[in-house]
Amino acid sequence: MYEASLNELERRLRAGSEHISIKRNVPMARYTTLHLGGPADMIISPEREEQIQQTLQEAHALELPVLIMGNGSNLLVKDGGLRGVVLRLCRDMQGMEINGNRIRIQSGAMMSTLANAAADAELGGLTFASGIPGTVGGGAYMNAGAYGGEMSQVVTLVEGYDMKGEPFRYTRPEMEFTYRHSRLMNEDKIITRVTFQLPQGRREDLLAEMVEFNRRRADKQPLTQFSAGSTFKRPPEGYAAQMIDECGLKGCAIGGAQVSEKHAGFLINQGGTAADFLALMAHVQRVVYERKGVMLEPEVRILGTDAPVQSI
Repeated sequence: MYEASLNELERRLRAGSEHISIKRNVPMARYTTLHLGGPADMIISPEREEQIQQTLQEAHALELPVLIMGNGSNLLVKDGGLRGVVLRLCRDMQGMEINGNRIRIQSGAMMSTLANAAADAELGGLTFASGIPGTVGGGAYMNAGAYGGEMSQVVTLVEGYDMKGEPFRYTRPEMEFTYRHSRLMNEDKIITRVTFQLPQGRREDLLAEMVEFNRRRADKQPLTQFSAGSTFKRPPEGYAAQMIDECGLKGCAIGGAQVSEKHAGFLINQGGTAADFLALMAHVQRVVYERKGVMLEPEVRILGTDAPVQSI
C-alpha cells in the first residue's frame, strides 16, 4: 500500500508537470554537507512554486509524510535513511526581487548569494550570512547567525505553505525568533519566500567586511572537511567549543567521526557512518556533562531511521 502510494504520487506529479525532478531510493549522503545518510524513498526537487503546493496537496491526500530540506548543511540523516517524501528546495528556487531597501527572495537561494546581492545593491545587515553554507529558507527556519548578526534582525516576512498546501504569511513578530530557533521548528510548514528590510551601506565596506568574516572562518573552522557546521548550540553558561576543548576532546574519534582538531565545536566525517557520528555526539555530551555540569544541545538536525541490524 505504501509503495503504491509513492507510485501514485509520482504519476500525479508527472502528469501535472513534465519537468519536475523525482528520484527514488537515493542516498541522502549525496545531499548533505556531512556526506552521511541512508536512502530516501523519494526526493522531489521542484522548479516552480506551484509544484511545491501540488506536491504537498497530493502527498497529504495520499497520507505520505513529507520532509523539507534545503542545502542539507545542518542535517544528520541516520544510516537507515528517510521514509516518505523529501521535498528539496535548493538551486531551482532562487528568484529574487530588490525594491529599494527591501529584498524578497525564494527560499532555495544560498545565504551567500543573498549577502552578495545585498552588498551589490548597497544594502547592509547581511554580511554575517556570507559564509553560512545553507539556504535562505533554512536560515529563516532556524534563525541562523554569525559574528553578532542573525536572521531575526533583518527578516520582515516569511511566506510558504503548511503540509496540506495551504498558504501562510508570518511577520517578524509572528515568527517568534529566539536563539537558533523560530516557531516553524515546532510546526509542519515549508518556507518558499523570505522578505528582508535592510539598512543602506557602501558596497566597498560591505564586501570588505564579508572578506574579513570569511577569512576568520577559514582560519578557525575546518571548511575543507565534511561537517554540518557547529554541532552543538551555544549553552547559556559559555561556549560549546571551549567546553569540549577544555575536556580534552579535540581529535577524539569514534569510527570515522572525529572532533575537529582545528575547532572543537565542529564534529567532522572522515569516512564514517551516521552511527559513528551519533555515538561521538553522545560521548561528547556525556563527558562535558560529567566535567562541566552542562548538557550540550544539538544544533544539527537529526532525522531518519537507524540501519537494520545485520544477522550473523
